[in-house]
Amino acid sequence: MLKRVLITATLILSVSFCMAETWKITSLDWQPYSGSNLANQGNSVQKLRQVLKKANIELIVEFYPWKRAQKLAGEPGYVGYFPAWPEEVSEGFIASDTVDLSELGLITSIKMKPKIKFDSVDELFRKFKIGYIKTYVYPANITAAIKKYPDNVDSAPHERSLMKKASIGRIDAGITDPNVTLFLAEQDSISNIVALDKILEVKPLVVSFRKGSDNVKRLQLLNELLKK
Repeated sequence: MLKRVLITATLILSVSFCMAETWKITSLDWQPYSGSNLANQGNSVQKLRQVLKKANIELIVEFYPWKRAQKLAGEPGYVGYFPAWPEEVSEGFIASDTVDLSELGLITSIKMKPKIKFDSVDELFRKFKIGYIKTYVYPANITAAIKKYPDNVDSAPHERSLMKKASIGRIDAGITDPNVTLFLAEQDSISNIVALDKILEVKPLVVSFRKGSDNVKRLQLLNELLKK
């Protein structure tokens, strides 16, 4: 009798262990951090997946243009969106602790690189034609500089557009994560794009959780897993 009880208990535990919870999130193609065609769907997605695996959680990632990804993530059935800078955590969402790190810096052409010298963000925007990506939410000091110097800025719809503007001299430099632009430049065989050595900020990449009672424990669990 005891043997039968032990076998039954073991089977129940085995079944429970195999029944993983599934988290569905939205993302964007932002190589090398995330991407529908990348191995493991990108470096940051892989890190998140490995963290969740500790709790036997399966991660499903759907890729969309960034604005659509953010909007869709607010619907029931989605946990949230990732990766996001803290500034990109929209109303109705809450940020997790840091899953990975990104850099905020400048890309430019080989020809322009020696000419771009500055001591502050304000000086950078005052002296040079700076490109930015209109769908991104930049830190407050950069957003303020964009508004302060409207004649010295040029918006781009996405990374590839920003890269091409810098490549042909439409802008002196573009403000973005250089790792993304250099990845795309290599893919597109654009050889005159480089990153400035100066990094403006190291940015946390977080999961932007949809606010809701069903997500409270998920957020707490992820933050606990990230501490381990």
